[in-house]
Amino acid sequence: MAPRCFIIRHGETEWSLNGRHTGLTDLPLTANGEKRIQATGKALVGNDRLVVPKKLVHVFVSPRHRAQRTLELLELGCKGRMPWNEQHKPENEGAIRTEAEVEVTEAIREWDYGDYEGMTSKQIREQRAERGEGPWNIWTDGCPGGESPEDIIRRLDALIDEIRNKYQRPAFENPDEPKSDVLVVAHGHILRAFAMRWTGKPLTETSLILEAGGIGTLSYEHHNIDEPAIILGGQFVVE
Repeated sequence: MAPRCFIIRHGETEWSLNGRHTGLTDLPLTANGEKRIQATGKALVGNDRLVVPKKLVHVFVSPRHRAQRTLELLELGCKGRMPWNEQHKPENEGAIRTEAEVEVTEAIREWDYGDYEGMTSKQIREQRAERGEGPWNIWTDGCPGGESPEDIIRRLDALIDEIRNKYQRPAFENPDEPKSDVLVVAHGHILRAFAMRWTGKPLTETSLILEAGGIGTLSYEHHNIDEPAIILGGQFVVE
């Protein structure tokens, strides 16, 4: 099986529930969001599930608490401490399921919405109409006072290059390499952009949806690192 990159959007927050753009604002998960993430972990994480902890080589997580809490609730069974919780002791040997290092990175923080932080798409369109600014599409226009599509592409392309060459190329060179999967826990817009850049597509072609708490799978076609692809439906591991 070719190496995979799993992208997981953080669980539900009050603002994601209301459709408000949440970039730098750090909101907690709702109680329902926490329950749903726990259910996702039980259903999809395990040695006979979609995400196999022992096959993970690295985990990237956004600096925002909502993403970090989502990773905690997935219960991967990480060997070391979570970087944001120095008081957390490593789990006992019986609970350890992965030796993958957890790295907090700005590369997958949510899009900086600038002046549009906390607003819904409807409110943004209404405001622009009042100002005579015309229609708005984040994939082409970016956000005033925040990030442009070009800003997003630069930081995502650098991360994707690191994932490919540092963590997954070794598995193509050595088929017996047991650990080659990568996990990315972040946010809606940035992960949709990540999936497009994974396949080398411009953000203007983005027509993907990733619901709060949702998981997507990226990999390679024909077991070729030069043929990145999105897996629409994958097989589960049976041991």
